Amino acid sequence: MLRKRITLSLGAALAALPLLVHPVAADARAGGGMSMGSRGSRTYSAPPRTATAPYGATPFQQTMTPRSSPSAPYGAATRMPYGAGAAAMMGRPRHPFLSGFAGGLLGAGLFGMVFGHGMFGHGMGGSGILGLLIQLLLVFFVVRWLIRRFAGQGGASSGLPGLSSLTGGNAAPPQPVVGAGTQQLALTAADYQAFQQALINIQTAWSQQNLGALQQMATPEMVNYFNRQLTELASRGARNIVSDVRFENGDLTESWREGGMDFATVAMRYSLIDMTTDTMGHVIDGSSTERQTVTELWTFERSSRGGTWLLSAIQQAAR
Repeated sequence: MLRKRITLSLGAALAALPLLVHPVAADARAGGGMSMGSRGSRTYSAPPRTATAPYGATPFQQTMTPRSSPSAPYGAATRMPYGAGAAAMMGRPRHPFLSGFAGGLLGAGLFGMVFGHGMFGHGMGGSGILGLLIQLLLVFFVVRWLIRRFAGQGGASSGLPGLSSLTGGNAAPPQPVVGAGTQQLALTAADYQAFQQALINIQTAWSQQNLGALQQMATPEMVNYFNRQLTELASRGARNIVSDVRFENGDLTESWREGGMDFATVAMRYSLIDMTTDTMGHVIDGSSTERQTVTELWTFERSSRGGTWLLSAIQQAAR
């Protein structure tokens, strides 16, 4: 019985850990809360950190850009790679008290589970799997609250509301080391205004399921992803509706020119109403009244000879 009890406890703990580290989010806006698309030769390099996205961006989950060196580690082409050690290289703050505190809680909790006392002894009926999961959730939320509290004391803040943070908040971000054939690109106020307007227009076209309009504002790769997401929603008898999109603030991450194309990646924080309804219009996810605030890195591209900026990638801000 003791061996069975230990096996069940450890199995439940391991099954719950992915949910604690990566909680499921009800993101159904354009992009679905994923990182997708391409950034030219910098697709596999981490964008520099900015005040709006102090921890950088998450790697692409979907991209049509092949790796230049399939055997190389992800992000190996730059000094700021994703993967092992990326958090330290990108300067993500670590607090020694929080690290020790969280480790102590986890160690004590697992010790208690193995010997049948629950995470905190006899306090919550921890012998049951439900009690175990409740205790794990409590630990997770307490540690997350402490991390946010301590990190917030020294965290970066742009302090530049609205468009001004895009036009002048971070005009010279650190540039990663990339291959030959690229050069920095100077942007104008009109470019920043175009990025902000594209954010609103793309979300509107997405909500209207207007693929024709999306084709005028995004690359074929991104339109393909949008189409698949809309098709998946329709197959479930659902529809995502976003409204009242408001750009809050943002800043330039990097801009460059390569292969006859101009690229620009901007970190943008915006808020919106995001809800998913069924065929009868009943809300099944999200809210029709509560606003959500989102931080994403959008990459745009256009011909170096001029033309319209097209969305080529959306990346979620790392946290």
